[in-house]
Amino acid sequence: MNIFQNFKARSKLVKAFREGGIYKTIGSDERKIFPKIHCVPNDQYDYYVFTLPNGVDPNLLKKRFYVFQQIFGDGIYLDGEFKKFTLTIKESKKIPEINYDYPKLLEIIKKENILMPIVCGGEETEKLRIYDATNSPNLLIYGEPGSGKSSILHVILSTLTQYYSPSQIEFYLADFKMSELNLYEGVEHVKSISYLTNDFGPALKYLKKELTKRGQLLKDHKVRHINKLPEEQKPPYIVLCVDEFVMIKDDQIMTDLLQIASLGRAYGIYLILSMQRPSHKILSTDVRGLLSVRMGFRTVDKRNAMIGETPGSEKISKEQPGTFLLNLDELAELRAPFLNEEKTEEILGKFKNDAWVNHNYKKSSSPDKEELKEQKELTEKDVFNDAVN
Repeated sequence: MNIFQNFKARSKLVKAFREGGIYKTIGSDERKIFPKIHCVPNDQYDYYVFTLPNGVDPNLLKKRFYVFQQIFGDGIYLDGEFKKFTLTIKESKKIPEINYDYPKLLEIIKKENILMPIVCGGEETEKLRIYDATNSPNLLIYGEPGSGKSSILHVILSTLTQYYSPSQIEFYLADFKMSELNLYEGVEHVKSISYLTNDFGPALKYLKKELTKRGQLLKDHKVRHINKLPEEQKPPYIVLCVDEFVMIKDDQIMTDLLQIASLGRAYGIYLILSMQRPSHKILSTDVRGLLSVRMGFRTVDKRNAMIGETPGSEKISKEQPGTFLLNLDELAELRAPFLNEEKTEEILGKFKNDAWVNHNYKKSSSPDKEELKEQKELTEKDVFNDAVN
């Protein structure tokens, strides 16, 4: 950014301060003291940083926020509390729709030597982004219905299914809405699918035992990650995916899940959590501390976006389904590859086995009427109402 551009950016913010009455007056001539600007948007940053003069009411920023919107447009958000504030100028990009193309993804995975590929999506230039979950093992995906959250789950799981054999990776799935992950029944890579929270406990207990086994294996070979083990003794990777994570109400199940997530990195266990509305109630400090990556699709409001730590996802246009903010080291706006249910079924059909068994699940794999009724009531209450509290 050159001097002229810097001056122009500063002048634009000062104009907002002036027209919003956000300044302090001193002396008999009522000289105006505007907030001090420390940072302006440039090639590296998309935000302003400023501090208010002592004595200026910070509530003015909220009351006069409409002035900032009139000057900078609707795609902005303000963060701060008493004195120092950040004004981010973030408008949703028009990223072209990208169809799911496994050969193209495979080419990138091999070229970049990605061990645990998590497909994200395309940038404005249509360059595809895939990150390696080896060092960022726990992912949170959230967004309101129709935003593309379900599609990215299928993109990630379908890609891993094609990339690794059943002896190299295992899936343990939980689908508490009973509508998203049933496509994976019969897939050889899948060891367990739970549809009721009570059925999820046995799968977690099994994985806790697996933690102990893998820990002993690392100790015996004096290594710190399963990737360092001899190939013949290396256990398969494990992906633990929970859709509508908000519906877990059992404290013991939550404790087991968090323990697995906290130790999973060294043991080759990767966690994917999905929900519609981030809330402080479910995303406690302990949970947030374990989540290394976030995908924030369109959220209901700014509050949900801030809780999920993808500020600006509330601004994503409904006209751009599949667009989301990726929080991995820094925020990046991407658009997930489009993969519908029919195409997912076609992909997964090649990996299904008629002899498939749902392991670590209740003997009665079909829930009775009372369980289904209880689960349905929990869905309506927790997913669509309590999740915002």
